[in-house]
Parts: sequence; C-alpha cells; structure tokens
Amino acid sequence: MKKVGNHKSFLKIFFSLALSLSFSLSVFAQDPAKGKELFNANCAACHKLDKKSTGPALRGVLDKYDGDKEWLYKWIKNSGELVKSGDAQAVKIFEEYNQVPMTAFPQLSNEDIDNILAYTSEPKAEPVAVVAVVDGGENSGQSSGLSNNVILGALSLVLLMLVVMLFLVNNVLNKIAKANGLEVEGKEKSLPIWKAFAKNQFLVLVSVIAFLLFAAYFAYGYLMQVGVDQGYEPVQPIHYSHKIHAGDNEIDCKYCHSSARVSKTSGIPSLNVCMNCHKNISEVAETTATAEYSKEFYDGEIQKLYAAVGWDAEKQEYTGKTQPVKWVRIHNLPDFVYFNHSQHVTVAGVECQTCHGPVEEMEVMKQFSPLTMGWCVDCHRETNVKVEDNEYYKKIHEELSKKYGVDKLTAAQMGGLECGKCHY
Repeated sequence: MKKVGNHKSFLKIFFSLALSLSFSLSVFAQDPAKGKELFNANCAACHKLDKKSTGPALRGVLDKYDGDKEWLYKWIKNSGELVKSGDAQAVKIFEEYNQVPMTAFPQLSNEDIDNILAYTSEPKAEPVAVVAVVDGGENSGQSSGLSNNVILGALSLVLLMLVVMLFLVNNVLNKIAKANGLEVEGKEKSLPIWKAFAKNQFLVLVSVIAFLLFAAYFAYGYLMQVGVDQGYEPVQPIHYSHKIHAGDNEIDCKYCHSSARVSKTSGIPSLNVCMNCHKNISEVAETTATAEYSKEFYDGEIQKLYAAVGWDAEKQEYTGKTQPVKWVRIHNLPDFVYFNHSQHVTVAGVECQTCHGPVEEMEVMKQFSPLTMGWCVDCHRETNVKVEDNEYYKKIHEELSKKYGVDKLTAAQMGGLECGKCHY
C-alpha cells in the first residue's frame, strides 16, 4: 500500500508560507517617502538621522532595538506611560536624556510609524563627487577676449609700420630734393598756443569764470556725498543671509528686530534669538548651496554661532564659554538726527522694505537708501499718513483735514518738515 504523508506537515508549511508572504507584503507596503514627510512634520524638531540633537540620531533605530516594533509603537505614542510602567529600556533612555520625557504622538497610527521606520532604515547616501564642468559661456568669453587682444596687437603693429614708412618716405624725398638743388619750404613761425591764449584777455576771462564754476560744481557734489554710505556692504564676523531667513523661510523682520516696534532703534538681535532655531538646525540643506556659497560654508557659519554662545551640539548643552561677536554697523545716522523706529513701524505702519530695500533678496545686507535729509523730506512730502482706524492720529486728522480741505494728509502737512521734529 502506498504511504501518504502527514497532513499536519502540509498545514505547517502552508501557514509558514502565508506568514512569510504577509510579512513581505507589509514590508513592501511601507512608504519611505511618506515616512520622510511624517518625520519632518513630527520628529525633525528634536531628532536628526545621523547626528545627535535634542534626542538621539534615528537612522537604523529599528535595528538598534532588535526590530521590536511593538515596543517602538508604545514608546512613540506615549513614552511617559511606558516609563511609569517600569519598562527597563524606557527608563534607561529617560535617565540618559536628563529625565526629559519625549513628546507623545498618539495621533500616529502603526502604519505611520512603520513608514517613519522605513525612512530611518534607508542607508545613508554617499556624497557624490562633483565633477567640474567647464562653462562654455566663460570659455567663450575668454576666447573672445583673447581674439580681441590679438586684433588690437595686429592693428598696433600695422600703425607702427605705417609711421616708420612715412618717416622713411619723408627722408627719401628730402634727399631727392637736396640732390636736385631744391629748397624745401619750412613752416611759418607762429606763436605757441599758450602765448596766443594769454594775449586774448576776453578768452582768458571767460575761461577763468568757466573753470571756477566747474570747480564749485564738483566741490559741491563731493561735499554733498560726505557721510552718504548708500551701497555700504561690510563683511560681518558671522555670515547672515537675509535671503535664506527673510526670503526662503519667510521669517518676519520683527521676529529678530523686535525692538523696532517699541523703541527708537531696531536693535541687533540677541544670539539667543538665533538659537531658538539653531539649537536643532546645525546644518543647512544641500539645496541652500549656491555657486558663491557652498553648504560647507553655511555649516561653518553655524559653528561660529555655536562657538559664540558656547553651545555643545554633541551634548546639546551650553558650556558657559561665550565669545563676543563684533558686528559691523551698516546704517548710521549723524548724532544730531532723531529717528524713531516705533513711530514709523507701529504708528505709521511703514514697511521695513520702504527704507531698507528688498532685504528678502539680499544675501549680504547693505544700505539700500541714501538716508540723506533730502531723501527723508521727499518721503514726508509724498507719503500719506495712515490715519484710518488709527487713534493716535484721529484728533489731529480731523482738525488738519478741515484746514487743508483734504481727506488724505501727508507727514509734511502734519508738521513733518519742522526742524525740531528730527533735529535736537
């Protein structure tokens, strides 16, 4: 009789194959791209993939905990509850990070956490060697300049040859004339130009008057530029890109220059304001790099900030060793000029760009406007004061609008041209 195998063994094989298939499907279903979005939205404030931040680096975190997803689900959704339960691994992490509990994320599903783990399990991308590509435009410019130099040199050589030939021809003609007994007529002797000019008194008088006028014009123009530093663009001890901060990241000017709303000056932001973000941002994205400033350059400037405030990025703590930063002042008014930022920013509602230009486009900050008296006076004459819903100007607007018979009032009509308004 033919023997039949044990049917239970077939069931075991079937179930093991089904389990393997389901595991493979679950792995395949994980979406690292979706995990990256979730990581940036929920985890990036405290964690980096390859570097310790407020929390530990998370690349390969699944392998670090031996693939125990169930434990990671509990830890991520509510670490505090896991610590209270006495879980040895949870308590160890809690103690390691100064008993600071991790933020709970009960809104994340197991599928979301799987996607995040899939993203953190991706191998670190190796840096790609940048191959220098020769710019055709630059080479064409160099070759064009070279060809122009060749042409200029050739023309100069031809001109020199013509001069030599004319000199030789003149000598030959003089010798022929001398051999034939001919006398070459010389030029009539005339007074030098300067003597002829000196004898003409009217021409001398007109020339002197013209010279004095031109000299006065240029002297006045030169003196009017004294103290005008429009375009001044100093190099700062720590490079700060307004283009990245105010432009790309859309940080409001008054977040850093908060005193502009309430005081005379806009103030230099404290480095602690910088550290509000840069505790967690120790390097910039690859896309931030430009042809002029590389990623390594920006990362190095952040390290200068850390050195100035005494921040240890590895230990995530302040060392207490600080260094003063000697910022270079860009905008500087004379001592006898009074200007109040709060009066313009808070009361009048003037935008920062009105005086400082498109700072959101400036990689290096510079003085955009001339900041001269004439420039300020023109602004006061042309700018209508924002009086709608402005209690500060309500009473004076009612009285002056009747006086001038207008609905809109300029700063000049409200006394903005009086000397005592701006000068002590």
